[in-house]
Formats: sequence, structure tokens, C-alpha cells
Amino acid sequence: MTPSVMSPSLIADRNAHGAASELLRALASPARVSIVMALRDHPRCVHELVADLQLNQPQVSQHLRVLKESGVVVGSRRGREVEYSLTDDHVAHIVVDAVVHATEHQGATEHQTETVP
Repeated sequence: MTPSVMSPSLIADRNAHGAASELLRALASPARVSIVMALRDHPRCVHELVADLQLNQPQVSQHLRVLKESGVVVGSRRGREVEYSLTDDHVAHIVVDAVVHATEHQGATEHQTETVP
């Protein structure tokens, strides 16, 4: 995002910066990144995330709690289960961009290592 797209008041808004920092802190776990990636397509229950991500149920529940407290996911009842979904697409875009960036950076680092004599 270029500064011309972002309002000057947002650039100087320390409260917004603090909120963004908290959001990034909530996403600072490979398991939570995986959960957000899994929820991009459609809502899922805990047992579906356990099966898809090959994590145990307590781990998934703990990570979902962090994501829920930070406003990244919401839970809604589906019978006896709680179905989790992303609160909006912004977080999915942040996570996808971060994964793409990390993958590109990793590829560039590996290429540099291969070319060094």
C-alpha cells in the first residue's frame, strides 16, 4: 500500500498501530496461520480443523481461543458443535500475502546460498 492510498491520520494513529501489532501477535504462530488458511474457503468445526491440520484437539481449541479473543475468528453454534469462520477477508489477505512473501523470500535466500562459492 502506498502512502497516497492511506490517509495521513492513519499513518500517525498510534492506537491503530497498537491494534495492528496485537493482530500480528495473534497471527504469530504457524498453527494459527494454518487455521486462518483453512478457514479462508469456508467455516469449520474444531474436529474438521483437527483432521485437516493434523493437530490435536486441545491445540486447535487453544489457538482458536487466541484468534477469537483477537477478533480474527467468530464462533457460531451448529447443533452441538461450534463452527468457526473468519470475521472478514482482511485477515485472510494478510496471511496469504505473508505466506507468499515468506515463500518468495525463502526461494531467493536458497538461490543466493546456491550461487555463493
